[in-house]
Amino acid sequence: MQTSGPHADEPRSWHATTILTIRKDGRVVIAGDGQVSLGATIIKANARKVRTLGKGGVIGGFAGATADAFTLFERLEAKLEQYPGQLTRACVELAKDWRTDRYLRRLEAMMLVADAETTLVLTGTGDVLEPERHVMGIGSGGNYALAAARALLDQPLDAEAIARKAMAIAAEICVYTNDNVVIESLPSSR
Repeated sequence: MQTSGPHADEPRSWHATTILTIRKDGRVVIAGDGQVSLGATIIKANARKVRTLGKGGVIGGFAGATADAFTLFERLEAKLEQYPGQLTRACVELAKDWRTDRYLRRLEAMMLVADAETTLVLTGTGDVLEPERHVMGIGSGGNYALAAARALLDQPLDAEAIARKAMAIAAEICVYTNDNVVIESLPSSR
C-alpha cells in the first residue's frame, strides 16, 4: 500500500510551517503560521510554533517535527540558564550537543532564535548562523516569506508589518502555510 509520494517505500511526512524573523528599526520579530499537514491533509490550523524563551529575553520559532523542536527548546532554555545573557554561546553549546549526542542527532527541526542583539538560525548539522540583512525564513514556506520580506525591507513599514505581509504572501503560495500567524517581538539594540 502506497502511503505517500510516488514510491510505496517513502514514509508519510509531516509538512509544517513557515517561520520568519525580521530585525528592523529597534524591534525584532519572529512570526510563524499555524498549519501542520500530514501528506495532503491539514491536521491542525492553529499550532503555535513561536514562543518566548529564557524568562522572556529570547524569542524563538521552529520548523520540523514538533516533539523534536520542543526537546530542542527545552535544551536551549537549559543552556540559556547556564549562560545567562549569552544567546550565541548558548546556541553554540546546543549545536555541539545536537551534533554529537546520539539521541539529539536524530531530531529533525530547525530553529530561529533572537534576543535584543542577536538573531540566529540553528540546524541539526551544527550550523549557528546569523541571517544576512537581519531577515531569515525557515520551513516549507520559508523561502517565499524570506523573498517577500527582503522586498519589503526598504518600504516605510515596521518589522511586524513586514512580517505580516510576507507571511500572507507565503500563505498564498505555499500549500503547507496558512494565514493563522503568531508573532512574538522584542525591543532590539540594533
